Amino acid sequence: MTDSRDDQPQQDHTGPRDQMGFDELKPADDHPLLEGLEGETEEERGEKGMGFLDHLEDLRRTLIQSSLAMMVATILCWFVSSQLLDILVRPIKDQGVYFTAPNEAFLVRFKLAAVMGLFAVAPFIFFRLYMFIIPGLYHKEKKVVTPLLITTTLLFYTGVSFGFLVVIPQVITFLMGFGTAYLSPLIGIGAYFALVTRLVLAFGLVFQLPLVVLFLSVIGLVKPKTLLKTWRYAIVIIFAVSALLTPPDVISQVMMAGPVLVLYWSSVLVALIVTRKRRKDH
Repeated sequence: MTDSRDDQPQQDHTGPRDQMGFDELKPADDHPLLEGLEGETEEERGEKGMGFLDHLEDLRRTLIQSSLAMMVATILCWFVSSQLLDILVRPIKDQGVYFTAPNEAFLVRFKLAAVMGLFAVAPFIFFRLYMFIIPGLYHKEKKVVTPLLITTTLLFYTGVSFGFLVVIPQVITFLMGFGTAYLSPLIGIGAYFALVTRLVLAFGLVFQLPLVVLFLSVIGLVKPKTLLKTWRYAIVIIFAVSALLTPPDVISQVMMAGPVLVLYWSSVLVALIVTRKRRKDH
């Protein structure tokens, strides 16, 4: 008498790791994210033992310290807000600037002090953000933090300076040209301050484009050759973003899109050189 269990097909106990094709899901050994990770000790890999609550505590300290620095800088800038306001309205001093509400001058001076305080402590805020990220980085990745911090700060201030010193005077001259003999400008300080702040902050942010492109290329999310092939789409996107970040005038849009295009091509070339060098090293 035979056992009926012998006639039943045996079940396959192979797991997902035993199935064909699983090894294809593993990242390649030369993947950019895995470069330099072999042979590193736990100490070189940073504070990997930090728990979730430790990261939250570090984030809380980062936010508190950045806020305190911003507050102190704002208070200090308030005492020179009158001089700062004179510098701000210099491009339209011939037309004159007015405030139309009793508290408008006070609010504008307070906002100006806050914005200038942000510009003053921007390097410290960037530094605290990098310090928050550092515990999750590997030893070789930490070596690029200082150059990255310096480059981020320089690009931000370069964009802000270009926006205020070059773009704002040209935009004001262009927009004032639409007046007629019976249409004279009566510029409110609130509207003017909003226009200038929006432009200079936009230029400070878009000048970070080289770092973004370089970072995406280094980690392998974007290939430089792909960026070179899709240059037509890049031009359309850059002009579209410039139109969103600037007032509805051609001068400011072109003056933003032009430098951004130069920065874009420069970052693509730098990323191409870096990726080729990394391949040769392997």
